[in-house]
Amino acid sequence: MIDLRSDTVTRPTALMRELMAKAEVGDDVFGDDPSVNQLQAYAAELLDFEAALFAPSGTMTNLIALMSHCQRGDEAIVGQNWHTYKWEGGGMAVLGSIQPQPLPHQPDGSIALADIAGAIKPDDPHFARTRLIVVENTTGGQVLSVEYMQQLRQLAQQQGLACHIDGARIFNAATALAAKDGSDVYQKARQLVAGYDSVSVCLSKGLGAPVGSLLLGSADFIKKAVRVRKMLGGGMRQAGILAAAGLYALQHQVRRLTEDHDNATLLQQGLCAQAAHYGLTELFVPAPVQSNILFCDLAADFAAFYQQQLQQQGILCTGGSYQAAQGPRVRLRFVTHLDISRQYIEQVLAASQHALQLWCKQQ
Repeated sequence: MIDLRSDTVTRPTALMRELMAKAEVGDDVFGDDPSVNQLQAYAAELLDFEAALFAPSGTMTNLIALMSHCQRGDEAIVGQNWHTYKWEGGGMAVLGSIQPQPLPHQPDGSIALADIAGAIKPDDPHFARTRLIVVENTTGGQVLSVEYMQQLRQLAQQQGLACHIDGARIFNAATALAAKDGSDVYQKARQLVAGYDSVSVCLSKGLGAPVGSLLLGSADFIKKAVRVRKMLGGGMRQAGILAAAGLYALQHQVRRLTEDHDNATLLQQGLCAQAAHYGLTELFVPAPVQSNILFCDLAADFAAFYQQQLQQQGILCTGGSYQAAQGPRVRLRFVTHLDISRQYIEQVLAASQHALQLWCKQQ
């Protein structure tokens, strides 16, 4: 099985499992699990924050951040396709009583600063109080620049608003940007989050830990966040077994993200060449790749055939339907990760070529 559905499907390495088994543990709700405390202190120092909090998932760390920044009836400005708005079950509204103000995206994945400024509500009892701006990086695999992140932070500060980063794949963003200018990935990550009030970092995606995310912020903010985590049921006991995996991931599995990016690029280039070779560039459109996520837009009838052919070869990806001007389309998503080798990419390309050959023969 070649599983390209997400980078959440990674399995812990043998060494990671060994460290988990040997982890020193305590009761984290009482704050005395040494492995959790070590992870939190390491992450905070790594990204230049005062404190950090370990929680079971990125959905929870984002919700904890929102509920720590906002009160009932407050408003958070978000992107229409960002995780905090679209893919987390409406938690900010359902559980936090926070009103989301979704805004449309630019082609590069960002939200126009003018749109954000225009969405900030005046101090008037007719409106929810705008309290928070949320940004996601990477977003759908697209990388937002350091310059954009700094400009957004400055806008929030000028308006007296807090600003939170959903940085589930912040190290993927840092990896892509560091590759362009030859800088260190950890240094680039610190630049991306500098000055923000909080950031959520996922350990169980590209970094390969089995469970967990971190929320980083000031000491006072994390003190609030601890209370919200308890309220949401996120307080864990002997969580050091999980924290040991997260610490190993931060220390040893960040620099290898370049391999995932290279494999995604290789896959995209190969699929583009195949589409051109078989004259299917209207039916089969692989999008440009910036990190480890590749989207391909396919005509609906072709997509059903293509995905079935891949599944028969043991290749998994995800897909969603949408309506385009030229008719119904399907967007397939392929995500590379530490369990996907270059050899696997070559196998996927071979299976894709076989599917395209069969399709052309049947037409």
